[in-house]
This record gives sequence, C-alpha cells and structure tokens, in this order.
Amino acid sequence: MKRLLILGAGTAGTMVANRLSRTLDRDEWKITVVDQHDTHYYQPGFLFIPFGIYTKADVVKPRRDFLPPGVELILSPVEVIEAERNRVRLAQDNRWLEYDFLVVATGAQIRPDQTPGLMEHEWRRSIYDFYTLEGALALAKHLRTWKGGRLVVNVVDNPIKCPVAPLEFLMLADWFFHEQGIRDRVELIYATPLSAAFTKPIAAKRLGYLLEQKGIKVVPDFMVERVNPDARKLIAYDEQEVEYDLLVSVPLNMGDEVIARSGLGDALNFVPVDKHTFLSPKYPNLFVLGDAAAVPTSKAGSVAHFAVECFAENFVRYVEGAEMNVRFDGHANCFVESGFGKGLLIDFNYDTEPLPGRYPLPGIGPMTLLEESEVNHWGKLMFRWMYWHILLKGRDLPLPALMSMAGKWRNN
Repeated sequence: MKRLLILGAGTAGTMVANRLSRTLDRDEWKITVVDQHDTHYYQPGFLFIPFGIYTKADVVKPRRDFLPPGVELILSPVEVIEAERNRVRLAQDNRWLEYDFLVVATGAQIRPDQTPGLMEHEWRRSIYDFYTLEGALALAKHLRTWKGGRLVVNVVDNPIKCPVAPLEFLMLADWFFHEQGIRDRVELIYATPLSAAFTKPIAAKRLGYLLEQKGIKVVPDFMVERVNPDARKLIAYDEQEVEYDLLVSVPLNMGDEVIARSGLGDALNFVPVDKHTFLSPKYPNLFVLGDAAAVPTSKAGSVAHFAVECFAENFVRYVEGAEMNVRFDGHANCFVESGFGKGLLIDFNYDTEPLPGRYPLPGIGPMTLLEESEVNHWGKLMFRWMYWHILLKGRDLPLPALMSMAGKWRNN
C-alpha cells in the first residue's frame, strides 16, 4: 500500500485529495490529509463581510464535508517535516506519519507581528485587517458606526494572497460610503509598496482612470517600516509618513512556521519548487501546491484550481515512472469588484499580462476582460457557489487549465 500524505486541507489540499482519490487505485493507495482546523473558510468572501454583503455563515463550512469517503483526515498541527526520512511528526500527540509521497499545501497566513506597532494597543480598534474572518467581522462592526475620516489601506509587502483584494476593498469602500451618505466625509488612500496600483502596462492604460474617478489617492513605493499607533501614522523606511484615522492593513504574508522548522522554505517560509510541475528540486517525492509554493504567480484560488488540474494528471504519470508532460503556465483569472454592482475580470499567466477581450467564449464572453460590467460582478458573486460545489470537490470545469489566447486582443 502506497501512502500519499497531504499537509493542509485548504483550497489546494482539498482539491488534490478529491482529484487523486478518483484517479489513483484506492486498493493500492492510502490518502491521508492533515490540518490543524476542522473548519474550511471561503477566503475570497472575507472581502465582502466588512460591507455587509456576506455574513460568517456564507464563508464557513465543516472541512470534512469536502473530503471524499475513504480519505483519512487528521486534525493536528504539524511539528516538523523530515523530508530526508519521508516522515512528518504531529504536534498533537508527537506521532510520526510516514509517507511515500508528500504534498505540502500549508498555505499562507498574515503576520502582523512582523511590523512594529501594528499589533499594539490599537489592533482592531483603529487598525484592522480583512484577510482573516475575525478581522473582517471586527471591521464590519466598526464600519457600522464610523463617522468618517482618512481611511488608509496599506500593503506591507508582496507577495500577498489575492493581490487585487486591497484594490477591491477600496472600490467597495467608495460604494459603501456613498450608500451610507458619508462619502464626502471619507478620504480613501492606498499606500502600496508597488510603483502603481496597476503595474502591468496594458492594465494600467485601461484601468488607471478607475481610482482617480473614484477619488482614491495612491501613495506608491511606500515600504512601511513601522506603525505609530498613538500618532496614527505609517512610517516608511525612507521616513515618509502617511497619517490615518482608520488603518486597514494587509500585513506581511508568510508560509506556515512548520516550513521554517523543517528547513524547507525561503525567508518567507514559502517552498521553492519547479514552477511548471510543483516538484521539489531537492526531494523527488515532495510536491508543493497552492499558496505554500514559491512560484511567480498569484496566490489565489483560481491558480490553485488550474495548478491542481495539471498536477493531478502529472502525478499519476509520475508515480508510474512516466514523464510529467503537462507544464503549468501560471494561469490565473480573477474577478475584481469595482463597486456599484460592477466588476472586472483579468486573465493572465507567467508570460502574458492581462489583456482585453472576451471570456470564456471568444468574441461572445459573456465576461469582459479589463472592462467594467455588471456581468463580471455577478460572476464574482456566483463564484462562491462554484467554489463550494464544484472547485473544492475537484470537479471539472469547461475551462482549460492552461491559458488560452482565444478571445484576447493583443493590440489594445
């Protein structure tokens, strides 16, 4: 009996378990999933909670409901991975789990403790996050009675989960405060370490007007070094300062601490792997998927879905001694809420920046790329149903895992 061990039952880990449980011979394979929590979160939904669009019930479900029968689920933190010895030690009871193949899908977490001043006495009083359920719920409560002032959204550093979410938050905030009748009393600021809100040339050309039109000021190249919660200031390494009344922080994102304890990761605890196959260059039976992988693509659910689709096909061939002939291209597509019942859609990969066009049917759509539309907004909202009922369960979608240029316009 061969043993496949999956660490992490988030988006990537759950999809791997579902896909491989259908393609591997279950008389020859035992699949075990380890995660420290028994709850699965629909993380893209956290964005909507501060504005009253979603509630906690919309984004929380039992983890076991999404794993197939016959797959063992162990609820425990992982203390250490001993890749040289093909085993993992659980923190809960110090038990060792041995494996023949390991899939690391331990994700990424926010680390506000890494920025001085961020988690002092003003944490979740005048400083909030929305990348956790607790943060999103606390911010929702705060916004219900907030009277206005300077709201600053700050990204501490990249990479972050769902890179467009900070921009979505600002555009939804613009809509929300209009709905509350206090938009004229709110100043919206985006302090980003990047050189612009939209850094890819074609996207910048076609979407650059959006934030200006909505009265959202961008402070580029802002590398925050510390927060002064008493003075309500963000202070950059070059001593540039940004004042706030309400700070919405996207803290440093890092991989799980078990990666550091196991000596497997980079400085941010993400694991280097081949960006096309997700195989470790050091260990021939270790794969890393989802946000835990140090690959140059977005840390987003769509990437996990497309990557797992490629990986699952490759894995079956790999364990049989055949060549992995599917090379993942970094394909990502993301809906971007722009407020007032409209949204955008971007579709790109490692080599091709977001381009205008129609998706998924060339010339027909119904989604538009790099263009606001109501259809894109409804596509974003419909994605939650698709996530729970199709994507997470590893079911096929009529969309190619590798990016297609069909329907895209190069000369725009």
